[in-house]
Amino acid sequence: KLEALFPKEKVMLIIPAIDLKDGACVRLRQGLMDDATVFSDDPVAMAAKWVEAGCRRLHLVDLNGAFEGKPVNGAAVTAIAKRYPDLPIQIGGGIRSLETIEEYVKAGVSYVIIGTKAVKEPEFVAEACRAFPGKVIVGLDAKDGFVATDGWAEVSSIQVIDLAKRFEADGVSAIVYTDIAKDGMMQGCNVEATAALANATSIPVIASGGIHNLGDIQTLLDTTTPGIIGAITGRAIYEGTLDVAVAQALCDEYAASNK
Repeated sequence: KLEALFPKEKVMLIIPAIDLKDGACVRLRQGLMDDATVFSDDPVAMAAKWVEAGCRRLHLVDLNGAFEGKPVNGAAVTAIAKRYPDLPIQIGGGIRSLETIEEYVKAGVSYVIIGTKAVKEPEFVAEACRAFPGKVIVGLDAKDGFVATDGWAEVSSIQVIDLAKRFEADGVSAIVYTDIAKDGMMQGCNVEATAALANATSIPVIASGGIHNLGDIQTLLDTTTPGIIGAITGRAIYEGTLDVAVAQALCDEYAASNK
């Protein structure tokens, strides 16, 4: 089933991130809500910018929702999904119930990302996958290899790879893996940890956190780990150190030359 969704030849997607806080598009440094840079007060216009740049998937995060445990910026998410009904959109932040998943799926969102609830109640992931097959992504955020929850405010005693393996039989579409120490710092993503996770599990992995420029994308491609299917980028594309169109072209060229 996964092979149909994610072919074995390595076509890595560049996935722009739109982080929503109080209805605006922001970026945080290391997940700190009081260290936010506002880039736009119009999320739909920001989505349009990345669509016009040629992105083939969007990553949305409800930052308020991650802390409050329920959707807060749902209206902005719905507006983007309605504007681009054919664009795969994944949303994370505050998704802790089947009702919330159903609301997002009805709004036109392609994938929901379960983070905190996946750590605290892993059985919920299996339940969500049964109710919404092909729609569930697990978000695993790590600090020194251990899983963090609640908007990264809490660090657990659970190893990322151990938890990822638990979800293999559930039908999860992908894992979004973020190294908190790297996030928003633009110092390169944790390629070694990302590749190790992709090699340790059969679930496709989406890299997140710390991507700064085209060299970081090349480094991810150079790992030649077949399980890495995407790279989420935020601050780099907002501050102009990475061009979405150029980065996606690099990934497409890599895939074409490695068939």
